[in-house]
Amino acid sequence: APCSAIGARRQLALFRLSLVALMAVLMAGCGVTMQTGIDMVRGVASGRQDPSPSAAQVAASPYASLMMDDGRVRGMLVLGNDDAGRTSWHSGEHILFLCEGGQVCGTHQLAARLDDMRIEGHNPFIDLRTAGAGAVTVQRHYDWPDGHRYGIPVTGTLRRGGAETVAILGRDRQLVRYEEELRGPGVEGHNTYWIDPATGTLWKSRQLVAPGVHVDIVQLKPYRRRSP
Repeated sequence: APCSAIGARRQLALFRLSLVALMAVLMAGCGVTMQTGIDMVRGVASGRQDPSPSAAQVAASPYASLMMDDGRVRGMLVLGNDDAGRTSWHSGEHILFLCEGGQVCGTHQLAARLDDMRIEGHNPFIDLRTAGAGAVTVQRHYDWPDGHRYGIPVTGTLRRGGAETVAILGRDRQLVRYEEELRGPGVEGHNTYWIDPATGTLWKSRQLVAPGVHVDIVQLKPYRRRSP
């Protein structure tokens, strides 16, 4: 068989293995959200090599989902669980953890491992519309197992940018961009956020995961947390 055909079959086999792993993770969890994510992934896993779902597939599914790209792993993730505001998003063995305000607070089997990220004091990302036009200081601490770097203090300086048109699933959204400069011991990075000025929804972001590693996140169907 031609090399291209062999490569295509290998990619499809790996994709199906990832799907099986994801189903095992979802079924092992407790709660309805863990189990119902299976249908969304099955709908996308039709054998296509392109990991991007169509707008019709996302619209037809009631399950929260997002796309992520950290330079090594790119694909769709579905909501696995909500543990008191810390949500886990799964795609096979790859797991991304987001905390309140859509902040990356953990990773598993991605380009870099982040055990934890926590914001000290007020968290402006819960609703960036309240940040105002001036500079806002955000204090974080990161835990990276690589080099046993735990409790690393990082200061973010957040500023509102301009309005931009961002296309998501073929639809143009009028969003407001926020920029954040990050500085700390051995850390220098830049986060960018795009929010809906009417609802405060964070539709797109590029965030630091580890020194030199960022992840791009696009919400396909944002998760709406229910009040207790």
